Amino acid sequence: MRALTAHREVMDRLIAQHRGRIANTAGDSVLAEFPSVVDAVRCAVAVQEQLREKNEGVPEERQLRFRIGVHVGDVMVSGGDLLGDGVNVAARLQGLAEPGGIAISGAAHEYVRRAVPLAYADLGDHPIKNIDEPLRAFAVRVVAGPANFQTASAPKPPPLPDKPSVAVLPFTNMSDDTEQEYFVDGVVEDIITALSKVKSFFVISRNSSFTYKGKSVDVRQVGRELGVRYVLGGSIRKASDRVRISGQLIEATTGRHVWADRFEADLRDVFSLQDEITARVVSAITPRLEQAEIDRAVHKPTDNLDAYDYFLRGLATIRVGSAPETLEDAFKLFTRAIELDPQFARAYAGAAMYYVNRKDNNWMVDRAREFEEGLRLARRAVELGRQDAHALCYGGWALVNLARRTDVGAPFIERALALNPNLTAAHAFSGWLKTWNGEPEIAIGRIAEAIRLSPLDPELQFRYIAMAHACYHAERYHEAVSWAEKATAEGPRFVSALRILAASYARAGRIEEARGAIQSVQEVDPVLRVSNLRHAIACLNDHSPPRRPGRSS
Repeated sequence: MRALTAHREVMDRLIAQHRGRIANTAGDSVLAEFPSVVDAVRCAVAVQEQLREKNEGVPEERQLRFRIGVHVGDVMVSGGDLLGDGVNVAARLQGLAEPGGIAISGAAHEYVRRAVPLAYADLGDHPIKNIDEPLRAFAVRVVAGPANFQTASAPKPPPLPDKPSVAVLPFTNMSDDTEQEYFVDGVVEDIITALSKVKSFFVISRNSSFTYKGKSVDVRQVGRELGVRYVLGGSIRKASDRVRISGQLIEATTGRHVWADRFEADLRDVFSLQDEITARVVSAITPRLEQAEIDRAVHKPTDNLDAYDYFLRGLATIRVGSAPETLEDAFKLFTRAIELDPQFARAYAGAAMYYVNRKDNNWMVDRAREFEEGLRLARRAVELGRQDAHALCYGGWALVNLARRTDVGAPFIERALALNPNLTAAHAFSGWLKTWNGEPEIAIGRIAEAIRLSPLDPELQFRYIAMAHACYHAERYHEAVSWAEKATAEGPRFVSALRILAASYARAGRIEEARGAIQSVQEVDPVLRVSNLRHAIACLNDHSPPRRPGRSS
């Protein structure tokens, strides 16, 4: 049991590091899902290499050696668990692997054989119970060249910035009610936002720091993976009309506790508690920091706690998924927040982004009315949120998308960057705008900063697509190919990634590969033609709504 616990700690850490999620465990088995099969295979290799190191010096009869199976395919989610043929195939592959080895399906092999430079051995076809066709399997020869894999494929830890850097981990929900997770996450997100406004700080994005949610983490490892000097963690208990927040700031490089404290107050004073925590963290890291900068950092998004509650529920709903009904539920929650506080800028921005998503996914029914309503909400967001970087960022982006002109929304996105230089989305959106306005070299820098601020972001694929576009317009076609290939590795059937991959291949002189990418585009989006491509991308500086809004580029 001690050995199994130690091995599981290695597995859990590496699964989280490679953006995976553990769906189920039973005895000595682990079922995990990943956003990319490339992540899954890289994780499997890292797990086997580190477990092999753990077994060094241990007598053979006392060693624990795990088999790993990797498959790419559809699954069903039920209460967090994964079900379906995809799971059955992965389990069968696990049985085909040698102890301490990895077996992958033919489908997985097609995706990773170029992206992950390892030795693969064909194991032939194998029948699977209740599956009509036999399974083609490949063994991954981990021992054949682990050093090469680490050099070619494993990302290097980001360097420490030249200013105080901090990551805020998800706080633990100590309340009896698990439904309060959204509230806890919202409070932490606002602490991240407040710290981000301190211009002398480098603050990791919420999307990357929250990949550690629910995981047992080593603060030193977090510091290395995110490239930060400090890590802030803690817990929140919400009971009746009281809230208690405990926080601790740790120097990641040494494990030394820099600061720790506990705060308790009436629930209506939750914003004051956030402000107090922010001020204490800032003071602990930079004692000479001017109080004026701290004061600028703490800014209440609303005075209405009920409106704030509905807004947090809306954000939590969006992060569950992007299905039409999910976005509809989030929109209703943002609308309710606006009803409770008509001056709540961020709620308007959230509601405006609902219409951007409908446009991007071609879900609009009454396009003229929906464009008009989305623009109304976006204008209200930037009007009310003059000092709110989030409202300006997303409100400005909605204006760009719905007004179809860069000049309408760009000033608000740039102001968001000025107010909050750590806001990842603002860097990414600004990068897109710079590309579209003929400044791709500036765009490359903006997008690179977005990637650095959130190196484990679940939406990293969109940053890769943005970088591919910027490199393409800078006539750095081979670099554009590299970034587009990274994007397609994250989601092989994502049409925006395939489009820029095809264009980059062609400009780089790789014509046959360009034809293959175009064929993949046509499989994913069979109605796309040169004649209607303009409606499937940004379609900028066009005053009229498109006849066929398509997927965003």
